[in-house]
Amino acid sequence: MTTQKKATVVSSSVAALLTLLKLVVGIASGSVAVLASAIDSVLDMFVSVFNYFAIHNSEKPADETFNYGRGKIEALASVIEGTIITISGLFLLYQAIEKAITGENSKYLGISLTVMIISLVITIFLVLFLNSVAKKTDNMVIKADALHYKTDVYTNLAVLISLVLVNFTGVELIDVIVGGGISLFIIYSAYELIQEGILVLLDRAVDEKIVEKITNIIKAEQRVNTHHLLKTREAGNQTFVDVHLVFDCLITLMEAHRISDRIEEKIKIIDQNRDWVITIHMDPYDDFEINDNGANNCPIN
Repeated sequence: MTTQKKATVVSSSVAALLTLLKLVVGIASGSVAVLASAIDSVLDMFVSVFNYFAIHNSEKPADETFNYGRGKIEALASVIEGTIITISGLFLLYQAIEKAITGENSKYLGISLTVMIISLVITIFLVLFLNSVAKKTDNMVIKADALHYKTDVYTNLAVLISLVLVNFTGVELIDVIVGGGISLFIIYSAYELIQEGILVLLDRAVDEKIVEKITNIIKAEQRVNTHHLLKTREAGNQTFVDVHLVFDCLITLMEAHRISDRIEEKIKIIDQNRDWVITIHMDPYDDFEINDNGANNCPIN
């Protein structure tokens, strides 16, 4: 089992434990804040399970049906996860508004406080673990999971503070405000996940700094006159690079191929944690600058 899969198994197990604790206490206490956190944990569990299958499928090698692999499944998972989080946030906002209207009182505050403290500690350790895996693997799904549970740390802390204040003041409006605030925060946190996933699905170019490094590597080769049509995109852990290199028209194919291989190896060193898929087209002249009469400035035609 890969590190990414192990991370999703751990997060799924933790989410299941927190879900059980929070649901029982949230329903019994009538606290919107605790119930909001419980529903969020339910979603965490399903999302983590979904992430496991997303990673499992994205790691499958390319085949006759999917010639470029299934790396974009991770981006699709990120969009779905963000959408689910948004829907859960809207539902929690509805719950907060309903409690504000009905004026329902919270119960079992002592037990609720204990559960939220336990939940906060467990979630903090989970976030540290997922961040560690995300840095090692640069996996989009794990990054999304880590971000999701990071928001849970804040929400659990907010719920804990809310319960303490309600316990000492008896003002139920605090629970409503915190519950509503958590719902808005959940919706906001989902935006980044959806945006990142959509941009990958639309084949956004890689970071400008990486493109600049690739360009500098190409320019450093003296036998390469120029280049054009440099294109990059990402899908899962794969980074795709396509480029046309312009050589002198008298260079041998063997020499041009050797130089292209050297450029490929240098590009791969930029980030050795990535799976680079590099396609280089070798041009004997710059077909972007053909003369008006159709000549290509090459003495041999």
